[in-house]
Parts: sequence; structure tokens; C-alpha cells
Amino acid sequence: MERLYAELKKVLRGRVRRSEPMWRHTSWRIGGPADILVEPASVADVEHTMQMAAARAVPVTVIGAGTNVLVLDGGIRGVVLKIGYGMAALEINGLRITCGAGLKLGRLAHAACAAGISGLEFACGIPGSVGGAVVMNAGAAGGQMSQVVEWVRVFQPGEGLKVLAGGELGFAYRYSALQQSRAVVLEVGLGGRPGDSESIRQQMQQNLAGRLAQQPLEWPNAGSVFKNPPGRAAGQLIEAAGLKGYTIGGAQISSRHANFIINLGQARAADVLALIELARAEVKRKFDVELVCEVRILGEA
Repeated sequence: MERLYAELKKVLRGRVRRSEPMWRHTSWRIGGPADILVEPASVADVEHTMQMAAARAVPVTVIGAGTNVLVLDGGIRGVVLKIGYGMAALEINGLRITCGAGLKLGRLAHAACAAGISGLEFACGIPGSVGGAVVMNAGAAGGQMSQVVEWVRVFQPGEGLKVLAGGELGFAYRYSALQQSRAVVLEVGLGGRPGDSESIRQQMQQNLAGRLAQQPLEWPNAGSVFKNPPGRAAGQLIEAAGLKGYTIGGAQISSRHANFIINLGQARAADVLALIELARAEVKRKFDVELVCEVRILGEA
């Protein structure tokens, strides 16, 4: 691992860190160390990282802004490739937007608003990056990424760079076929509709106000923990199971929105996992409904 670290430091333009605490890179502010953390500054950095790690049979874990992941307390072995600030370019041409996968969704939404492009208002309050949002088909306020994604550029191990049309991504509720792939999203092409910037801004403000009123955003969290079962709301089921406000260690099922688990300050991943399993067990026991976690759980306990 030391040799790979030295080689990556020598070759890459982006940041390379050893034994990097992952709590610094997740919105839950939880997680043990990554053996090596790479924050690429270019597509070439991604290619080099993937190829050099593969040559040494070292696993690579890809993350975006860390807003939809729980990194376990033992950390992550191998290389963590964080697609972020170094890959956040943005270009607008008419009603089409091309952006790096590391661009924050909020910045994307505001850029679209300024350009009079409608269709991305839903994204203004989602804290993740564009690449991660495409992979999970993130959505809010009645909108989702599948409605605006026209194509993605990816690095596919063993195949190199590829461009996939939006129709090839198998979008479904909080799902894309990229979740079953080792492809790394590098760049995304999106399309919107003509709109009035002031009307778009008002809709974005309304969406954001709704999130602030309903969600415990003052605490570190990872957004909704569970997917909504068909015709049901996960948060309502957890609340009806009597778990709203339930606390284990430093983690709590939010008393404001029961589909959020918050870090009260000293939470460990083990605390969050215990609450996830408790919520699933109680909802299954009382309502015979299987809750499906939409948060990625990474690393070692």
C-alpha cells in the first residue's frame, strides 16, 4: 500500500492522502480511515488511479460528496476515489448543461435558474454531487435526475472511457443500473425546458423552505435512510412503530422526521447501524413491511 501511495502521489495532479479519516468526507461526520484517499483533479487522474490500483489488485471505492453513505468505524481498505471539487466544471449551451460529476447539485440548480432553464428546481436543496445523484437517481419535490439526464461519460474498468445515453441507465425509483456497475461517472449532460428565472427561483425557494421545515438539517445526517415502500412513507411507518426520537449511543432517529438518523455529536457507525436494524425489525414486526435502506454502507466494522 505504501508503494501505491507513493506512485499515486508522484503521478496524480489531485490530492492523495494516507490513512485519511472518512468522517471528514461524509455528511454524517462518521467513519474510520481510508487506507488511501484520492481526490482527482482530472479524468486522467481517475484513469491512472483505477489502472494503478488494478495492477496491484487493490480495491477502489468511489464516492461523491459523501451525503448518502455510512462509512463503518473500521474504515475502508484500499483506495477511496472521491469525485469532488477537482471535477466540477460547468458549461451551459442553450437548454443543455454539461457538468463534471463532482459539481454540487445546489450549484447546478442555481446555474440553471440564472440561465432560465427549468427542470432542475427539485435539486436545489439536495446536498450531494451530480455524479452520485445520477447513480442513485436522486430526487425531491416531485422531480428526479432521470427526468433531466441525457447522457453520462464514464470510465469503465477494462473498457476505458464510454458515453452512455440516459435511456441506457435503467432508471427507477432511487436506482440506476450504474449501481450494479464498476463504472465511474465523470461527466453528465442534462437538458431542461425554457423557463423564467424569477419563477424558477421562487419554486426553488419554496422547495428549500419545505425541506428546512420538515427535515433536521441542523444535525449531521445522510438524508432519507430508507426508500419509501410502494404507497407508504418510510418515516410515517417508523414513527407509527414508536421509534421517533429513539437514541442509541450518539445517534438518534430524528424527532422531526423519522426517516432521518442524526449524529448528535459523538455517534459511531455502529450506533447508526443499530438504529437502522431496529427500525427495519419493528416496521416488519408491526406492519409486515420490509424497509429497504437507500444509504450505501461502506468499509469494515
